[in-house]
Amino acid sequence: MQHGERGGMQSERPLRIVVAKAGLDGHDRGAKVIARALRDAGMEVIYTGLFQTPEQIVQTAIQEDADGIGLSILSGAHMTLFPLVVEQLKAQDAEDIVFFGGGTIPADDAQELKALGVREIFTPGAPLSLIIEFVQRECGKRRQLVG
Repeated sequence: MQHGERGGMQSERPLRIVVAKAGLDGHDRGAKVIARALRDAGMEVIYTGLFQTPEQIVQTAIQEDADGIGLSILSGAHMTLFPLVVEQLKAQDAEDIVFFGGGTIPADDAQELKALGVREIFTPGAPLSLIIEFVQRECGKRRQLVG
């Protein structure tokens, strides 16, 4: 049995996280670093690749039975793309999927995005251990609720 397991068949599989890039942002080094760190921490990671729409990202998360979505935006379009993903999660009745993100996002914008439903925003330089701990904690809570 895995440590932290609370019983039930669902909890036996690793946490499953979709790491995504949206819009026209072609810079994916950070997303790949996060994807690798989450994998190294024992999670299953589905990396969507570049130029995804909010609809595609949410559909991937639903199809993959993901516990979380991590969206990376470096293009400056975060105040458009993050809210669109939140809207898609609501429209698909998938608000239980933990939605977090990262990128070059000013603190004021990050606060506004959190108020809209983005669970956490990580900016460049955030320690990987902090991101991993967040994902394990928050996606683990989701797993317990839906599993």
